Amino acid sequence: MESFIIKTMRWYGERDLLSLADLKQAGITGIVTALHHIPVGDIWTSEAIKETKDRIEGAGLVWEVVESLPVHENIKKRTGNFQELIENYKLSIENLAKQGIHTITFNFMPILDWVRTDHRHLTNTGASVLKFDPIKLRIFDLYILKRPNAELDYSVLQITQAKQSFENYTDKEIVQLKKNVLLGLPGSTEDFTTQELLMQLEDYKTIDKTKLREHLISFLKAITPTADDVGSKLAIHPDDPPFSVLGLPRIVSNLTDLEFIFSSIESMACGLCYCTGSLGSHSENQLIEIYDKFKERIHFLHLRNVKKFEDGTFLEADHLEGDVPMKSIMQCIIDYTSHTGIKIPMRPDHGYLHSLEEHKNYYAGYSFIGRLKGLAELTGLELGLHDF
Repeated sequence: MESFIIKTMRWYGERDLLSLADLKQAGITGIVTALHHIPVGDIWTSEAIKETKDRIEGAGLVWEVVESLPVHENIKKRTGNFQELIENYKLSIENLAKQGIHTITFNFMPILDWVRTDHRHLTNTGASVLKFDPIKLRIFDLYILKRPNAELDYSVLQITQAKQSFENYTDKEIVQLKKNVLLGLPGSTEDFTTQELLMQLEDYKTIDKTKLREHLISFLKAITPTADDVGSKLAIHPDDPPFSVLGLPRIVSNLTDLEFIFSSIESMACGLCYCTGSLGSHSENQLIEIYDKFKERIHFLHLRNVKKFEDGTFLEADHLEGDVPMKSIMQCIIDYTSHTGIKIPMRPDHGYLHSLEEHKNYYAGYSFIGRLKGLAELTGLELGLHDF
């Protein structure tokens, strides 16, 4: 039976523990990757793109989606050589299109990409998952990073809870929490240091949500005409988590944010990476409403699940369990594809770490067995719903 979605998996190139042959055996047809070896802001040349594309196609797969073509911090702040960096970005879009690669994912999160406080939270099954604990983040912010004036962002009760918990921390736990929060961008070989992070946070002192929104719209207005000209699709990834961390503004977190972005950019080339895990981490986000509102702008699907708790904690659940209404979302995808004939690339985003693989140094969230289980569950759900 023909699938309603293009099944892909993320691959980190030479640095990945998994080969393209490994991924092909999972039953996918497409690869999601980036030129991780090229410094952020530099032009992706046609030659460099073709080299990676040829390797993927040589393994019998297709490079379906770029994830990510990263946005330099100077663009987000509109400082320094940001105009030159935007021109470089446009050239990279053009060069990707020359090689037949037209779907490009990016995010506009300041400094840090996704943030978790636990990378190996042990579940009752014995597997490990990613977890976000707001008390641990406050501990990091107040007592490890020691961000100036951080206490102004928290209530007296929140500070008291963090202080009492921190008093029982061992040196080993402090080191681990620091490492978890400061994890560099996926695909990076280096983590931030607290000193580097504090310096970058200083640069954002005068950039609030309104200002960052202005910078995003200016960036999108600059690059979207290029995408239109070459037939490419730009898929912005939601903030992860979809609320402020370390005092940084978040502008791609909910329905209101997305309405602002897409009402500002008329072109349908400017679209969304519909990440059910990121959007689903906030209790106020209604995922079906968001899908229905922007389905014509959804260019890429990240399907994963989360379990949320009243105190703001969330952990990454199995793909068909948790608080994300995955059955209803999959039905929406099937209905839209049936009506339009448009197939959207999808990857099973993240997965638990099985004990058989716990000794392997995977990127956090990118174990093989966990993603295989997610892919199998999502495929079964899709076929089961189609049969009915």
